[in-house]
Amino acid sequence: MYRFLLTPRWWGINVFVLLAIPFCVFMGSWQLSRFEARVDDHRTAKAQAETDREEAARPLAELLPVDKATVGKQVTATGRYGRQLLVPGRELDGKSGYYVLTLLRTDGGEALPVVRGWLPGTADAAKAPAPPSGEVTVTGSLQASEQPGDNGVSARGGLPSGQTAAISAASLVNLVPYDVYDAWVTLDTADGGMKAVPVSAVPDTGLDLKAFQNLGYTGEWFVFAGFVVFMWFRLLRREVEFARDAALGIAPEGSEAVPAQEGASTPVR
Repeated sequence: MYRFLLTPRWWGINVFVLLAIPFCVFMGSWQLSRFEARVDDHRTAKAQAETDREEAARPLAELLPVDKATVGKQVTATGRYGRQLLVPGRELDGKSGYYVLTLLRTDGGEALPVVRGWLPGTADAAKAPAPPSGEVTVTGSLQASEQPGDNGVSARGGLPSGQTAAISAASLVNLVPYDVYDAWVTLDTADGGMKAVPVSAVPDTGLDLKAFQNLGYTGEWFVFAGFVVFMWFRLLRREVEFARDAALGIAPEGSEAVPAQEGASTPVR
């Protein structure tokens, strides 16, 4: 009854199943390991953030360029505030609002984007406190340039004059006539009654959409493996039923009768 398993067609099916199941299990395990790695990175980043807040602030030049090791570090910079911009569509404590971003012109000529605080509601330049005049020294947490579309950062264009969607050198260089550092700082203590903006998670270390995509892909690959096994048993069962029908001289309606296997009894008419 199971001689059909030796046919070329079933050899192909069996080889496919034997290759597909380990592949699906491997891919599912790999996606799961990616999710677990992100969880570990998230825990490490939280612990590092606590340590960074206790460390003494260091000059900006010592912490550039920004990477995973320097994001969140306490930094200090001296200069004069220049142009002020608003960053709309930013949430804090479950409320919608906007960042007040002011460019700090340093002695080196480049400008450091400084988020001086957050205000609720629709972005309104009239409500944003003016920056202090004269030379100032700021202290805050170093942050990496934002990428439009990541971690809730808007990718839309066409914003009103005086606004930017992302805090990045690539975006700001088109709005000001001077060079901009590829980094930004959020003040530990906000100016003018605004709320201080908390430190953002280190890139690729938070439990964000990418992390849960890995978890979802894990489930999909294991489901695929189970589906392959299910379909193999279903095909096997159907083939066995056909073999039994053929042995009894029974053929499905609309098809030709399958000759009985050698040695099988022939019904008497």
